[in-house]
Amino acid sequence: MIKYNVKGRRVLLLTSLILGMLVACSSSNNTVIVKGEKLQKQLIFEENFNNGLANWQVEQMPKGTVEVNNSKLEIDDVSGCTVWLKEKFSGSIQIEYDVFLIQDGGPNDRVSDLNCFWMASDPMSVDNLFENSDKRGGKFSNYDSLKLYYMGVGGNDNGTTRFRRYVGNGERPLLPEHDLKADEFMLEGNKEYHIKIVVHNGTIQYYRNDVLFADFKDTNPYTSGYFGFRTVKNHMTADNFKVYKLSN
Repeated sequence: MIKYNVKGRRVLLLTSLILGMLVACSSSNNTVIVKGEKLQKQLIFEENFNNGLANWQVEQMPKGTVEVNNSKLEIDDVSGCTVWLKEKFSGSIQIEYDVFLIQDGGPNDRVSDLNCFWMASDPMSVDNLFENSDKRGGKFSNYDSLKLYYMGVGGNDNGTTRFRRYVGNGERPLLPEHDLKADEFMLEGNKEYHIKIVVHNGTIQYYRNDVLFADFKDTNPYTSGYFGFRTVKNHMTADNFKVYKLSN
């Protein structure tokens, strides 16, 4: 006759369930679904801002500051700023990071313009995006000559949210479906947001806190380039910056 230890079986069953949940979570964290296609994620770059600004190129109009405080990138900008990651990426990627817009009575605590560039290149200097950094100097109109994707969240004093594709000749067309003006697409002060950007086989997506803001199918996609934080007259921090390679 076989005797069962009921208590022991319950412990074993509970342990199996916990292990199963951990495996499922791990599997979920290593994959992403893009247009119904399940892709593997491989971390290829991570920045926690523990080594200052060594990996970043700052282009900023006068009087603003960009520095690392408490292991976070802090931008306190007056009239225009882009902070480029010096790493160039190509192919299918996913970019993620956390941002926090500071509203504490400071002169630039405007809660506006949570913007970014990605897959950026300069037709005038194909091999070196940073050759013309001094000429651009953080002035927004000076970026019109680049090829890139741009997302501007809470621009125009937190009144518009827009996605654009810069074509490199001064044109940056705006599709009507990517001109968002509802309050849900704007910004709140002293609130952390998680940003996720996907680039895969011509699909370009931008998420904030898992809400899809832009979903664009590019028939002639930009497949390599640089990422840059972009803002104007705003006070914000960024942290937990990661880039993943996506593959089947």
